Amino acid sequence: MKGLLETAAAVLLVVRRSLRQHALSTVVTVGSVALASGLVLAVVSLQAQTYEAFTAGPVGFDAVLGARGSQLQLVLNTVFHLETSPGNLSWETYETIRKDPRVALAIPYAVGDNYQGFRIVGTTADLFQAFEPRPGERLSFAGEGRAFAPSAREAVVGSYAAARTGLRVGSRFNPYHGVVFDEKQKHDDEYVVVGVLRPTNTPSDRVVWIPLEGVYRMSGHVLRGTGSAYTPRAGEEIPDASKEVSAVMLKLRTPQAGFALDQTINKQGRVATLAWPIGRVMAELFDKLGWANRVLTLIAYLTSLVASGSILASLYNTMNERRREFAILRALGARRATVFSAIVVEAATIALCGTLVGYAVYAAILLVARAVVRAQTGVVLDPLYLHPALWLGPLAMVALGALAGVLPALKAYSTDVATGLASS
Repeated sequence: MKGLLETAAAVLLVVRRSLRQHALSTVVTVGSVALASGLVLAVVSLQAQTYEAFTAGPVGFDAVLGARGSQLQLVLNTVFHLETSPGNLSWETYETIRKDPRVALAIPYAVGDNYQGFRIVGTTADLFQAFEPRPGERLSFAGEGRAFAPSAREAVVGSYAAARTGLRVGSRFNPYHGVVFDEKQKHDDEYVVVGVLRPTNTPSDRVVWIPLEGVYRMSGHVLRGTGSAYTPRAGEEIPDASKEVSAVMLKLRTPQAGFALDQTINKQGRVATLAWPIGRVMAELFDKLGWANRVLTLIAYLTSLVASGSILASLYNTMNERRREFAILRALGARRATVFSAIVVEAATIALCGTLVGYAVYAAILLVARAVVRAQTGVVLDPLYLHPALWLGPLAMVALGALAGVLPALKAYSTDVATGLASS
């Protein structure tokens, strides 16, 4: 036992002296390992988090009913506010699905406008009274905010949209036509903010909500529910036959209701499309983009191999100048195995230091990605998300580093004492 401890102490002494003697190359190598390790951790963690957030994250709805077309486009447009609307539904279709006994909640959406790039969505007060982004958690207002009146030019702003635009209770603004901000598309209508929502960490934080009737009566908008153009007039009630909605967000009473509605609407019907379940629709998108994830993962792994190669090159290039050092150690009684172990431990130590710094690289990448994803989608990634790669990755990197040290260690192992002592 005593001999084993003495050997370990000798190995650590050699490693410490070598790292200090070759400080510059060590720092450079540690930096390359840190970048590789941080990139691998970030790629794996971000892939897992984004998949979970978009396929199983809180959206508050079970299904989306929209115009005939792509289910994916429908979900991206209404749930994540990223796409254009595939078309409109008649008010009669909305009333039919709202009264369906299998439907617990039906909230209409009317889209097509924005404010500084943030989507404006026309809806009803049910959104604030019955909608739950998460089970048991309804939308709530910050400060003195309240819901808009059904027929007033009032607005409620999501927390993120409010923070980025500067809108607060009492602020007035003019909507812009289209889903892409264009200063030339400004509407004449002016809205007053009556409420700012508390953060939900969902896409709803990026939305400006206004009454459904506000969308109908906005300047430049024409209703075509009957097939012919209808322009609402001030003081005149809009006929239900002329009303349209972009989509209807549904909360179903049972999972079986989804199967039944899917059969009726998608497989037998010709009028509308039911996107259900929302998680499955988004999972199909990630499946289609799977090749991109595999490419990113491959690049990350190749970067790790390059980093391990840098460890090998860094140590191997110092072998000639360290021949005398190894010969002296051998002459003083160090065994070949001790010299071999010292080089492998040195390589593993460099890899370990690199992986520890790699956590900082990973955190930096994650924080930047978190800000970008939230700004674009409203989805908030968890910086404390614990993925198995966070401890398996560093262990693998240290093992790879130790493996990279085997070749230089073999060269040190084969150093001849007499030749090494004779070298200058």
